[in-house]
Amino acid sequence: MPLRKIEVTIPADAQSVYEKLVEDESILHVWHDRSSEEGDFLVTILIDAGQAEELLDKAEQLLSSYEGFRLLMMPVEATLPRIEKEEKEPEEEEPLEKKLQGLRVSREELYSKISEGISMNRIYLLMVVLSTIVAALGILRDNTAVVIGAMVIAPLLGPNVGLALSTALADFKLGIESLKSNFSGLAVALFISVVLGYFMTVDSSAYQIASRTEVHLSDISLALASGAAGVLAYTVGMSAAVIGVMVAVALLPPLVTAGLLLGDMQYELSVMAFLLLLTNVICVNLAAVGTFILQGVRPRNWFEAEKAKRANRIALVIWVVLVLILAAIIYYA
Repeated sequence: MPLRKIEVTIPADAQSVYEKLVEDESILHVWHDRSSEEGDFLVTILIDAGQAEELLDKAEQLLSSYEGFRLLMMPVEATLPRIEKEEKEPEEEEPLEKKLQGLRVSREELYSKISEGISMNRIYLLMVVLSTIVAALGILRDNTAVVIGAMVIAPLLGPNVGLALSTALADFKLGIESLKSNFSGLAVALFISVVLGYFMTVDSSAYQIASRTEVHLSDISLALASGAAGVLAYTVGMSAAVIGVMVAVALLPPLVTAGLLLGDMQYELSVMAFLLLLTNVICVNLAAVGTFILQGVRPRNWFEAEKAKRANRIALVIWVVLVLILAAIIYYA
């Protein structure tokens, strides 16, 4: 797990909490200095990224009521001398959730990174347009490499992960923004695909199309695995391009395929591609919510945490019921 550098500005009237803040055993190194003539205290902390969330929660709990408090967190590329971690034997077996929580980045990092990817601005819409064109041309030319190139762009990744995170945190505002960006991206991609399908020849026997007009029960497992792998990679700070291939493989290609077939008036095959898209979207979100819950991603405040638990239970029930309905449709179809 990488390291994080945390800088905390402690107001002059709050310096009594300094010892409480830095007494955590997970802190690898700490420096402190005066940051201004007013007597503010600047504390710099080096800590493992997997342990940063607990320290952030502690700092907010101790200092949020003081005016002038500010915390900054930055990734650390390298440090010398190298830090040798001591292997400690746990006194008792830790629960799985606690172990997984120590292997992911903090809640604040997740929120900041994901919220940037759900902004419905010109750049997002342009990325949707470009990735749709690339995917459509790759599918029409039956070129797998080109289709993978569209997956790397992955504009639909942020809104879907954002929707799952909003469920885990019971964050209504984040959920609304994620839904708006998701539906807008899907609508733009579908419109472009339909237009391209209307003006270009669509060979339904091509592998890239035929493989997405036959829906099997195994596609449910594929989408669940893609969603879980994508979110898991997100929580440990992997490259967005790598995550994009994991998650977008289940979203953009079937959407573009459905649009191309719809534009070419091959309605029956288009319905099957839409069914695959719907299955993948539901399964990806179910896997994403489950992964966040398993990793212990929840609000800091206990009241909000209780609200998040209720939201998680409701969301999981809804997603599971939808998956079962789709599985029955696929089986009988």
